[in-house]
Amino acid sequence: MKKLLFVCFALSVVASCKTKESKEVDSVPQEPVTVAPPQPVPALEEGCYTYDANGNHIVLEITEMNGSVLGNLDYALKEKDANKGTFAGVLKDSVLLGSYTFMSEGTESTREVAFLVKEGQLIEGFGALDETGTAFQDPATLSFSSSMPLSKTDCEHD
Repeated sequence: MKKLLFVCFALSVVASCKTKESKEVDSVPQEPVTVAPPQPVPALEEGCYTYDANGNHIVLEITEMNGSVLGNLDYALKEKDANKGTFAGVLKDSVLLGSYTFMSEGTESTREVAFLVKEGQLIEGFGALDETGTAFQDPATLSFSSSMPLSKTDCEHD
């Protein structure tokens, strides 16, 4: 009988300890969980982005955005030959990086171009070129100059 009483007492002590533990855990205030807001996706859309001032005219017409960005890119810079060609690239981390294939003085050329997508504008990137002079050595080190930002406009076709 003593053994039975001892076992009942031991079980009640163990049960009361477990109840206290769970109560203590429940009474600890929970830290509020904060979720970082999602980073906004750059607002790049199909259509035309244009710069037209000081005798310089640049137009990037984005015609397709399905994983890659395709379009037409035209440069008419003051006191330089105009270039008209195609653009094919990708948008990654707010930077549109791609190949520009164009005709200049009767010769087809290809070079790498980059644009930072910022506040609805495209800002061209500049950096050191590789030994061929047609691609950036390190796209991560490009500097973006806002001296000729391209803004979203209506497309004007000839």
